[in-house]
Amino acid sequence: MVLEHLFPENWLEKKSGYAFLLGAGYSIIAIVIASVLFPADPALVAVAFTALLLLPELYKMFSIEERLEDKEKKFSFKNLYRDNKDFVKVYLFISLGIFLVYAIGALVLPSFQVNDLFREQLEMRGASGGAIFTDSLFWGILINNWWVLIACFLISLLTGDGAIFLITWNASMWGTIFGVTARNAAHYSNANPFFNLLLVLAIVLPHAFLEILSYILAAISGGVISKDVLLEKFESTRFNRVFNYNVWVLIIAVAILFLGAFVETFVLNNVDLYGRIIAQSYMVI
Repeated sequence: MVLEHLFPENWLEKKSGYAFLLGAGYSIIAIVIASVLFPADPALVAVAFTALLLLPELYKMFSIEERLEDKEKKFSFKNLYRDNKDFVKVYLFISLGIFLVYAIGALVLPSFQVNDLFREQLEMRGASGGAIFTDSLFWGILINNWWVLIACFLISLLTGDGAIFLITWNASMWGTIFGVTARNAAHYSNANPFFNLLLVLAIVLPHAFLEILSYILAAISGGVISKDVLLEKFESTRFNRVFNYNVWVLIIAVAILFLGAFVETFVLNNVDLYGRIIAQSYMVI
């Protein structure tokens, strides 16, 4: 692929901040292309195009990650952090770029365009937004997020880097949901929609960060194991070393997922401002 050869192999890990520009830029390109080629239903097509544009860089990074972990002679959490931190940062910046494009798009585009471009994401808002404050909230959040994490791991295990589709979808979905929520609540209360969005982000950022981090770690774990299966004989010394490292990455992802569900439950049950913003957003027809 042409995109795969545009930049040096490790340039993105060394300058992970540029991943934000890739995530944002590819999202805009994908939305424009999808709206032109598939005007009837561009939402999922835009997500797919964004992920496809990101795949070449991620493929190279999985190769780098596998080589780094193979060099480790002894497992330690220090080595685990050192080997994975740049890859995680790239994923996080990509997700942030995608998220902000969809959030700002939901704020500034005319309502009819938002409904057309982000239809699938808005359907998820309708499915989850009206009944989020319940006594069994923790387990509902945890089970839902658990299946997303497992899907990220399995898709990466089977395809190498395919979990970027799910991560892109989640970033686009939450960007759209938070943008529309801030916009509708501002319309109802005569507030500034950008200020509302900042309020929402300040409230949800802790648990949103933990959730997306758990998905990213699961994707990295599955992807590196998948790469190792292709390169090494099953149960060879190198295979076992890389496999054991990434089992720990997956365990850490699950632990972070539990923490994220706990934080989200606390926020939804105790932060009244967030509840008011959500309630106001549903009062706009």
